[in-house]
Amino acid sequence: MSLLQEERNIILNNEYVDNFDFAEVEEFVKNASKNLFISHNFKTKKKMLVQPRGGFPTYNKMFALYEFFDKAGVDVLPCTIDSNTRLNDYATAQKMLRLSEENEVDMLNGFPLINHGYRTARKMMTHFDKPISLRHGTPDARLLIETAIASGIFEIEGGPITYLLPYSKNFPLDKAFLYWKYVERVCANYSKLNEPINRESFGPLTATLVPPCITIVIQLLEMLLSLEEGVKSFSVSFSQTGSMNQDIVMGAVIRKLAKYYSHEIGVDDADIHLVYHQWMGAFPMDPNFASQLINMSTVIASMVGADKIITKTNQEAAGIPTKEANAETVANTQYTLRILNGLPSVVDKEEEENLTLEVKAIMEAVFNDSADTLWRKVFNSIKNGTIDVPFSPHIINNNEMITIRDAKKNIRIIKRGKVPIPDRCFEYEKRQCDLTKDTTSIVNDIIHDIGIMQ
Repeated sequence: MSLLQEERNIILNNEYVDNFDFAEVEEFVKNASKNLFISHNFKTKKKMLVQPRGGFPTYNKMFALYEFFDKAGVDVLPCTIDSNTRLNDYATAQKMLRLSEENEVDMLNGFPLINHGYRTARKMMTHFDKPISLRHGTPDARLLIETAIASGIFEIEGGPITYLLPYSKNFPLDKAFLYWKYVERVCANYSKLNEPINRESFGPLTATLVPPCITIVIQLLEMLLSLEEGVKSFSVSFSQTGSMNQDIVMGAVIRKLAKYYSHEIGVDDADIHLVYHQWMGAFPMDPNFASQLINMSTVIASMVGADKIITKTNQEAAGIPTKEANAETVANTQYTLRILNGLPSVVDKEEEENLTLEVKAIMEAVFNDSADTLWRKVFNSIKNGTIDVPFSPHIINNNEMITIRDAKKNIRIIKRGKVPIPDRCFEYEKRQCDLTKDTTSIVNDIIHDIGIMQ
């Protein structure tokens, strides 16, 4: 028996798992409808795929949500997991699920997949014959991923960096790397049976003034960690920055460099896709403004040439959106994409060159770390500040980099910390900003820039 299989046996021998049958699950994946695989949809649907967010605790409410989405013309259904499951607290998730069912009040902020069990969940996940994307935010997602694939969910979001630095304060980063290595191997193994399982990185990170070079570096590194374990379908992603120009440049650079670095590690047979998140920062309270912002995001996604867009709703600022609001956004986004039918995008060459140089310099520093494996090189690079995510709550993150918006709303680096951005790039970044102000004014500008869309 392989070491991976031994580990899988231990993980699945859990009191909240109802007798996991490996042979039955393999047979299910082997014979599953191709339409359930987003990797297949990317190849066959000649359009940008539209995916909302959404998750309810009970089976019936989740099913009703999917029915609404199906009628609205969604391309990819979401399965957003509750926060107890994210923290591996299946006991509390179980209690809250029971209370939600008994009282018909949502006691969880998502779908507790493990507590429902894969045999039950599979009936729903396969019913609509559409791909389902697992959205969760879990540093240790080993049991969750096993349950998801057994349920018919063949797109797995997240990674050891993107699901840790924005969400967690103390969870050990080295453990997260090893837990996600398990996830990659399980996904790679199942990928041999049918269409590939798609892995998707979470590009928005903290969604707070993250400069494009940091977003892209982390996307590329999670992609490489995935590809080196044998994954054959991967989605890099980023979210609307607040500057259309910067978004278009990011889209061009991330596509080009994803191809470049996958070739560098000798993987040319993996499909790499680009996903664009509608605005992930604070939303305007006015639902009309929120709708305009969503529409704008859709136009930019079209210009970027994204393979998939992840939608928001105009209720975003008010709380958890209703299924009606979610379905409305899907229908509106599909309509906008249909009338746009793709848009020409002119890439700002100066910005593109600057961003490419920044990303390559950071990547080179990561690769030059003395550690013997890629994940250890990345771990060291986060620990020593070579990679630094603004506003991350995690204790390992240096939080020395400072960013601000320039007059054109581009995110600029005004203090680089230990991130090895070339001097000429750093000077270019600072030149775009008015740094003659006093410290208090700059801090006020940063606070304003965080809430720019409100």
